Amino acid sequence: MYQNSSNNKPPIRDGYPIGGSSRSTILVFGIILAMIVTGAFPAAAVFASNSSFNDPGTPAVANSAQPELVNQSVSAVQRWTSTMTVALANQSFGGSSPLEDPAAGPNASKIRVASFNCSMNRGAAGQLLKDLTSADNQQIEHVACILRTIRPDVVLLNEFDYDATGESIRLFQQNYLQAERSSLAGPPITYAYSFSGPVNTGVPSGRDLDHDGQTDGPGDAIGFGRFPGQYGMLILSRFAIDQKNVRTFRKLLWKNMPSAAFPADPLQAEKPWYSDEDQGVLAVSSKSHWDVPVVIGHQPLHILASHPTPPAFDGPEDRNGKRNHDEIRLWAEYISVDANAVETAGWLTDDNGRSGRLSPRASLVILGDQNADPFDGDSYQNAIQQLLKHPRINSSFVPQSAGAVQASAIQGRANDRHKGPAAHDTSDFSDGSVGNLRVDYVLPSRDLTVLDGGVFWPESGEPGSEWIDCSDHRLVWLDLKLPSSP
Repeated sequence: MYQNSSNNKPPIRDGYPIGGSSRSTILVFGIILAMIVTGAFPAAAVFASNSSFNDPGTPAVANSAQPELVNQSVSAVQRWTSTMTVALANQSFGGSSPLEDPAAGPNASKIRVASFNCSMNRGAAGQLLKDLTSADNQQIEHVACILRTIRPDVVLLNEFDYDATGESIRLFQQNYLQAERSSLAGPPITYAYSFSGPVNTGVPSGRDLDHDGQTDGPGDAIGFGRFPGQYGMLILSRFAIDQKNVRTFRKLLWKNMPSAAFPADPLQAEKPWYSDEDQGVLAVSSKSHWDVPVVIGHQPLHILASHPTPPAFDGPEDRNGKRNHDEIRLWAEYISVDANAVETAGWLTDDNGRSGRLSPRASLVILGDQNADPFDGDSYQNAIQQLLKHPRINSSFVPQSAGAVQASAIQGRANDRHKGPAAHDTSDFSDGSVGNLRVDYVLPSRDLTVLDGGVFWPESGEPGSEWIDCSDHRLVWLDLKLPSSP
């Protein structure tokens, strides 16, 4: 709400539809000639007529529901065509990813993890589902184009309205990620597994949380929202999700956090902004906090997903700024291995009643729009430093893009006053107020090796620059190697 590539081109993976070049033409004819000489064409034709590949589809998965696998036939000719697209893309743009077959399974030796606030929120319940039913929504097409180009193995989508039936997830995959039409860039991509669940946004509290004299406005919900599920979250994964060990912290009360940064009434400093009754219903999480283990090979990678409230849209009490701080703190506490950390984390109780922190031996990646910049913006007590300076987090690699630098220079105003590097920005906010900020993160634990990363923010006129109008945020990605990977 509120690319790091040496040639400053949008990062390429698996495939990207581009114009030809003399080198590309030579490459095409060379591969075709080799296939003719080796008899690959006849073999492919026979294979396509007698067999099919298992390509798991993605039904909706909410909380503990198990995904079903849907078989989908992909001919060898289609696979060859997609591979040719990949070859041309990597040859022309020097893509950092290895040449891959889009129809093949995920590669466990290196994984690409991404976070993207895709702005697929709508002003009314059911509107996103309606938009997804059609296959011609331009905003959603642009979101899909970015995903089909970057091709993350695991991605968190913030602001994807929650749908308890899961139909929105199915239609997003069917009509946009897996569809084949000229308006969609890159080969189709399938995510065999997904996770989504209820969020606090739009859930009535019955209390006047914003002190406007009413109890039924969007500012009175547990998390700001006009209907339950607005600004929801969705995880898509090409690797299996360990559903039995998912932990969610949507119901954890803010008052249960030791030394919580509760706001005070600006007119009476000794009086808390939230009454005892308010505190009895107000969760620390404005949406939810999820620990979702994805199984890569035989080891779990814990995806810690969240979307803290922006530190704005309040008053001198700074209620949103302080809640943002403590939402970020929740993960800092959850991954702590410090013997002197707050108590024994008995207060860290998930929605199934299980207490305690994440194992100190677990590999993890924190994903999400944290609505907090390390240098600029309105954060309370530099909230994001709780993660960037956490001893368990490797934050040394900062994804960046040339497009962010260009945008900052062109837009000016608030951007001219910023202290942080424009190349690190991940959001395009109002230049008359906060300007562009770094608020979206992919933060791995120190046992993971960062191989590459970036922010999808092409410069004006570059391929893909026409897609970024789909959101005021940009997709952030990292390529990671797990500890036991060769």
